[in-house]
Amino acid sequence: MFDFFKKDNQNNKLDVKELREIIIQFIKEQLQQLDGGEGGNITALQLYVNPQQEERFLYDAALYIASPEKFQDEVQRIADNFAIDLPAGWKLEVNYVPEIPAGVIISKEAKAGLSIKIASAVTVVETSASGLIRVLNGTAEQEEYMLEPGTKRINIGREKNVQIADGSFRLNAIAFPADAHESNKFISRQHAHIEWDEKSAAFLVYADEGGVPPANKTKIRSSKDNSIHKLNSSQVGYLLKSGDQVILGESAVLEFI
Repeated sequence: MFDFFKKDNQNNKLDVKELREIIIQFIKEQLQQLDGGEGGNITALQLYVNPQQEERFLYDAALYIASPEKFQDEVQRIADNFAIDLPAGWKLEVNYVPEIPAGVIISKEAKAGLSIKIASAVTVVETSASGLIRVLNGTAEQEEYMLEPGTKRINIGREKNVQIADGSFRLNAIAFPADAHESNKFISRQHAHIEWDEKSAAFLVYADEGGVPPANKTKIRSSKDNSIHKLNSSQVGYLLKSGDQVILGESAVLEFI
């Protein structure tokens, strides 16, 4: 019966050990992208899997479903090896689903997707306070943009109305016309977005598909100590504080006030 766990070259099936290594590598690649203390804000890693019914036993064994703490321990060792300071009490959740949810990071080799959940930073901010984005370098359609609490999503990118890979159209509220400034050419059509976070009563900036490596870059220069924080994952946002600068591409700069 142990033949069930052997690789079948004809059908290119994986055994339990190979599948576990693939999923562990997938998670490791996502954790490696976190820097600047982002790991300390993680509350949970949510792994979604949707194997065929006949593959379910392989995933059960690979993910230690009978002893879930064993798989979490393996992920913790990865975090320790890369000095990613996961907080005490973080959780690893494994969910079998009929379809991988939209918006999660998809594995190319396993039938799995990953979502990284972060805790909102605790800050003393008036929920009625508005924010302001000011363009310091590059040329947008406006020099300043007001941000109101409760705003769900404010897209940032090159050009105002752009068609994306799935055929739909994206509206960039903070839009940089391509020919208006040299810096604008290095901004992606889907570069970043800003959201209001109810728990922290503050605005967070997220890199989108075009604003994370290997595409264009999204960085924040902290007003507190002038340090640079790179957004390497579209799943993890950065809480904006007055005076922070958001750097898009090579040299376009927004200031949050």
